[in-house]
Amino acid sequence: MDPEELLPKKKAPDILLGQNLSEMSEHELAARIAALETEIARCRSAIAARQSTKAAADTFFRKA
Repeated sequence: MDPEELLPKKKAPDILLGQNLSEMSEHELAARIAALETEIARCRSAIAARQSTKAAADTFFRKA
């Protein structure tokens, strides 16, 4: 038995950047936009968290 067969299989991404959009329906395109907007919001939240952490570290280590 191949050891790779024992590893969990990764799910293929729902959205591929650069994917051919001409084959998608209006409904599929709208769902794609909603998914991308959700991912953008998640990224913005992560950026804000990192900026907050950096600001707290800058305040803590500020030289007098």
